[in-house]
Amino acid sequence: MNDYKALKTFLMAAEKRNFAQVARELDMTPAAVTRAIAALEDDLGVQLFVRTTRQVSLTTDGAVFAAQIQPAVEALETARRDVKNAHKADQGRLRISAPTWLGKTVLPSILSGFRELYPKMCFEISLSDGLINIVDDDYDLAIRISSAPSDKFTIWRKIRAVPRILVAAPGSRFTEMEHPSELTPDDCLAYSGESRRENWVLSDGGSSIAIAAGKAFSANSGEILADMAADGAGVAMLPGFHIAEHIRSGRLVHVLRGWAPPELWLTLYYPPYQALPPRIATFSKFFEEQLPAYMVMLD
Repeated sequence: MNDYKALKTFLMAAEKRNFAQVARELDMTPAAVTRAIAALEDDLGVQLFVRTTRQVSLTTDGAVFAAQIQPAVEALETARRDVKNAHKADQGRLRISAPTWLGKTVLPSILSGFRELYPKMCFEISLSDGLINIVDDDYDLAIRISSAPSDKFTIWRKIRAVPRILVAAPGSRFTEMEHPSELTPDDCLAYSGESRRENWVLSDGGSSIAIAAGKAFSANSGEILADMAADGAGVAMLPGFHIAEHIRSGRLVHVLRGWAPPELWLTLYYPPYQALPPRIATFSKFFEEQLPAYMVMLD
């Protein structure tokens, strides 16, 4: 950074045309400013300033050099500031990926509350229901409602369990089922981040059964699956937040009540930091503290 400091000193001298003033603003001695400029001139092999007892002015070479390096020095200053801010708990940028439903319903209130406490923080939010590559996609934090991750390198933090139930349209043949073996792959509306089939594992507490779901229909949207099930197209296996309104309105009912799939988890995950940067740790703690107010929406 010594070269950066010399260039910054030169640009301020080019602006102020007064070495003594530059020394005061940069907390340097006038002699140190003179030495920095002289060393830069020696390195470039040109004279940058004309000095008299009354004033300092740029040479033609000095003016050209100042115009060419100013954007680069400003960009470097911005980069240095951003990196420093990234290690402060109360300012900087957070780039977050969140599930679509949570991003529309829960996250706005949490973000608003956080910014009231930390107004210097800024956010970039991306909504997506599929798993992402948090490193390649340059996210600081991802929020997911999913099963256990297969990624062994990312840092995962389980926040709370999210139960799922099987639902179907009232009056459909699915409401009369007593055992999951009565389901066919065509009956099961599959959720998949890649819109592919999925395997359902259902347990009654003593035994379990696996079903290949999604032969006839799969989607990467819980809302679509809930609507399809409500229209009588089949059985969907979804968390409460996707089906709550349908249950209240009577468009969906819980089927095969004695059988349950594994719970999902609301999880925070991060790039493989050795230690979480303060701004990410601060937001994560705030998010976890605020979440209980929304628990009923997740069940």
